[in-house]
Amino acid sequence: MELLLDVEDTAVTRQTAEALTRVGSLPAMRLIAIALAQADDHRADWLQTGVHDALVGPSGAPDVTAVCERLAQDPEEAVRRGAADLLPWADDPRY
Repeated sequence: MELLLDVEDTAVTRQTAEALTRVGSLPAMRLIAIALAQADDHRADWLQTGVHDALVGPSGAPDVTAVCERLAQDPEEAVRRGAADLLPWADDPRY
């Protein structure tokens, strides 16, 4: 979580979000969702950039839309809120 919300280095935030999105697992995307729920606007922009880079990169990423849809049903409110923000990015990486 500290890497996703690094206050001193936005490159770390971006690269961590990209790496986790490339994994695309439920635990990986859950971390991004929680970070997104806690992030200020500036940090959220860098999280979005990392997710975007993974989704449009040459290696692509697993179906994070399906994972985010599952996270949108999570019992934890912060996860649901973060997943709701992630869904448009996953549905349309140009977002």
